Amino acid sequence: MADSPEAASTKVRVVLVTVPTVDSGVILSRRVVEERLAACGNVIPGLTSVYRWDGEIQEDGEALVLFKTTEDALESLKTRVTELHPYEVPEFLAVPVTNGHAPYLRWVEGEVGGTRMPT
Repeated sequence: MADSPEAASTKVRVVLVTVPTVDSGVILSRRVVEERLAACGNVIPGLTSVYRWDGEIQEDGEALVLFKTTEDALESLKTRVTELHPYEVPEFLAVPVTNGHAPYLRWVEGEVGGTRMPT
């Protein structure tokens, strides 16, 4: 694992997933963290989403989950989120982390996939 934040950050991804309720976000987060597909899931309440669905403008309350994961786990996380998610077409947007606090980035990398990193 690289020592500089820039080098370590190339493997870390932040994934955005909207969910219908905070409870569904917590359940989803617990599952993927338990399965080591993400190091963390932050559930942010209070979103209002405006979008077009089946030709009509919709407006719904939602929550947003921010998952911290790695590039290597991204496809497995996407598969699992789409299996567990209540929406027909769930949002799953992965954003590369271009810089960050190196110890945190190492923690994310250590928690995703293999064996738990010692604290």
